[in-house]
Amino acid sequence: MTAPAALGAREIREIVASGQASAVEICTDALARMERVNSALNAFNLIATDRAMDRAREIDRRRASGQTLGPLAGVPVVLKDNMCVRGMRTTASSKILDTFVPPYDATVTQRLEAADAVIVAKANCDEFAMGSSNENSAYGPVRNPWALDRTPGGSSGGSAASVASACVPLALGSDTGGSIRQPASFCGVVGLKPTYGRVSRYGLLAFASSLDQIGPFSRSVGDAAAALTVLAGNDPMDSTSSTEPVLDFTSALSGQIDGVRVGVPRAFVSEGVDDVVRTAFDAALETLRRSGATLVDIELPYARYAIPVYYLVCTAEASSNLARYDGVKYGLRAASAKDDTLKTMYSRTRDQGFGAEVKRRIMLGTYVLSAGYYDAFYLKAQQVRTLLRRDYERAFERVDVVAMPTSPTPPFKLGEKTDDPLQMYLADIFTVSVNLAGLPGISIPCGLAGQLPIGFQLIGKMFDEATILRVADAYERAAPWTRTAPISP
Repeated sequence: MTAPAALGAREIREIVASGQASAVEICTDALARMERVNSALNAFNLIATDRAMDRAREIDRRRASGQTLGPLAGVPVVLKDNMCVRGMRTTASSKILDTFVPPYDATVTQRLEAADAVIVAKANCDEFAMGSSNENSAYGPVRNPWALDRTPGGSSGGSAASVASACVPLALGSDTGGSIRQPASFCGVVGLKPTYGRVSRYGLLAFASSLDQIGPFSRSVGDAAAALTVLAGNDPMDSTSSTEPVLDFTSALSGQIDGVRVGVPRAFVSEGVDDVVRTAFDAALETLRRSGATLVDIELPYARYAIPVYYLVCTAEASSNLARYDGVKYGLRAASAKDDTLKTMYSRTRDQGFGAEVKRRIMLGTYVLSAGYYDAFYLKAQQVRTLLRRDYERAFERVDVVAMPTSPTPPFKLGEKTDDPLQMYLADIFTVSVNLAGLPGISIPCGLAGQLPIGFQLIGKMFDEATILRVADAYERAAPWTRTAPISP
């Protein structure tokens, strides 16, 4: 049997369903590799060996009895540690939830297991998904499989690293301002952020509810399309989930993009971009042009305001969402003296349980929502958010997709930006506008800066994941280097 490190999700499903390999064999190899690399990567908060093996044995029993298996049968999958799995510790990489065990499954958990996937681990991430480097975790930073002194990106760094290091072919992350696409870029894998509402958020520990969206990491566009087909669809448990029909997204991967119009906001992407990233981006555009696409210059005049708008909206929503962690019903409760008031217990619990970045965002969000500042900051940010969304609407009257670099730089060193939060925030300049507008976006590998990956981002119209997947797949077919194996410890 070929080792799982060399197989994609659809290949694993095929050999498990046909009996060429057992789900137990696939799962055993994946678990063994995870144990081997985790001391170097610190990518996993929990490896669910017993639960995963039980699931794999059940899939093999069902195949042996002649039952039809699901579209992800036997595929090992890692979940970011902010998605609930019943009976499995789920921490959001925060001390305040260090002992939290959910009594229910997230909808994405249910849909993966209904498709016969095997959930093997929970991935380390920035605390409550707040960060761009995976250095804000209470359990230590994740390290990039391409270079252990570099960040894997954040906040879904553990999920990206688990796919890049060939532990699993699929992992799920959440994307609030780029937290799937930026780690995908830094780790040299595919990362898909679906349209807001395309995938249910039920069971996702909330950061910013109008921005959060769950999506897959994979080593090919085809596997990302297969995963989205399983994950997408309306959910009565999430009032923001869409009733938009779900396609078989793999059927869109024709390899043909003749006549597809690719919008390039050249003024927006001309400043603050490393030369090596710019060169890779220009080469990726040329590859699309040679494959049949037409390049069209577009303007996104309000995109330059995306960072301040995002860090007002997301912090305000975080302040509201994280108020539930008070030490009363679940999670950490600080040890209190006999004469402590309820207010003292709240403040001690939150002081001990939350890390510095989470506290920073809660305080900023509370400030912008406070009396006298709401109109000047939060309301104004929402108004500019509308203008930014209209920029994209006007662009999509002329083009089918918009192309940008995923990140302005290659992966930076661990510790390089931790003392300067503003520089860390600016790393999200090309990703946050997609969340503010609720659009789908995908990052695909497009080159190397020395031995460090560079990502290329395609953004689509709302609920038009099929087009960005088709264009990304065509690029992947035309760029042979993307099929080389990732470097891993």
